Amino acid sequence: MTPADLSRTVLHAVRRAVDEDVLRAPVPARVRVERTRPGGSGDYACAVALQLAGPAALPALEVARILRERVAAEPGVGRVEITGPGFLSFTLDTRAESDRALLAAVREQGLAYGHGDALLGEVHQLHHAREIRAAVTAQAVRRLLAAQGARVRTTCAASPDPDWARLGLTVDGYGTPSVPLTGIRPVPAGAPAGELLDRLGPDALRWGLLRAAGHDRAALGPDLLVQGEANALFLVRYARARALALTRGAALLGFTADPAAYGDSPAGPAAYAGRPADPAAHDNSPADLAAYDDSPAGPAAYAGRPADPTARGDRRRSSTGPAVASGSTGPAPYDPAARPLLDLIADHPDVLLAGARHRAPDRVARQLEAVAHAFFDFHDSCPPLPTGDEKPSAAHRARLAVAEAAGTVLAGGLSLLGIRAPEHL
Repeated sequence: MTPADLSRTVLHAVRRAVDEDVLRAPVPARVRVERTRPGGSGDYACAVALQLAGPAALPALEVARILRERVAAEPGVGRVEITGPGFLSFTLDTRAESDRALLAAVREQGLAYGHGDALLGEVHQLHHAREIRAAVTAQAVRRLLAAQGARVRTTCAASPDPDWARLGLTVDGYGTPSVPLTGIRPVPAGAPAGELLDRLGPDALRWGLLRAAGHDRAALGPDLLVQGEANALFLVRYARARALALTRGAALLGFTADPAAYGDSPAGPAAYAGRPADPAAHDNSPADLAAYDDSPAGPAAYAGRPADPTARGDRRRSSTGPAVASGSTGPAPYDPAARPLLDLIADHPDVLLAGARHRAPDRVARQLEAVAHAFFDFHDSCPPLPTGDEKPSAAHRARLAVAEAAGTVLAGGLSLLGIRAPEHL
């Protein structure tokens, strides 16, 4: 966020306070912000509260408090403090830049996001028992190790079960003495692979065998086939399919995801309400600020408003999002509702590396579950598609970029586990 962006943000907060009749004073033509002087607090400061105190017939500190709660909710502003007789000091949110870089990296790397060369040059041999869970685990671990640059050879204690071919399981040899892949608890009563495949199918079977830690009992009941939120596999796959559906819906509305719109974009806060990005087109006049929210109903058009319930499939999760300050333009694309999802996306490479090093694909499965839950929380609180009378804005382009990144992480993680990620559910 540049000083000009911050100036427009503060001026918009003044206008909102006047429109809400909380502050009775003329809206200035512009607000001046400047770098904080040595010994001061924050990155920038302004004296607009002192300027408005007389016309508003209020103490400058009271004016500053009115403006602080409105400016603090704006994109790109990390903290707002009141200093001295009523100065406003602003600390900018520097996470936006790293978030944009994260989203750009996911978009660029696609399903290979999280792959790396941390284990480059290492050679691993996975020797496992002639048992379905051990075989599926070994194959998943092989993919994880290879994704980190390692060379892997898989061997089995005896000739592979013919039914393993239905799962695409292969080994490089059998009966070869080697360091075994230990700690894998066999399926209950040694159920044959053919029976499990007939009952569950390959994807549900893989998830059931890999979701629990190797030393824990694998859950292979009928719950794996439930088409509902209670089934973690369905939730993960549905979240990925929903992310693709959002992209298709956005295309029908004429816009695409834009990681560059995330955070303090060059267009500043104005970009989040559909305003043009050309700074020369704005002079901070009241008429100009009236266009800040592009929807006919103004900010109230989507503040706290839930997304279209028909777009959520069979989910029944509450859509109550984070509290929105009165008069604000609703949840920003990177407000607290997005933070858990962004943090999980950022953690994904570390989870893949840990899963490879510890030979623990269950870590990846649990990570995907967490991403799916965070995706729907974000989706419900910050709809990536316009609702009602809203028009597509930079906020929607930024939110769509977050949603698409989540979908990419889910698809890539499922691929490493050997599980398909359908485009439609």
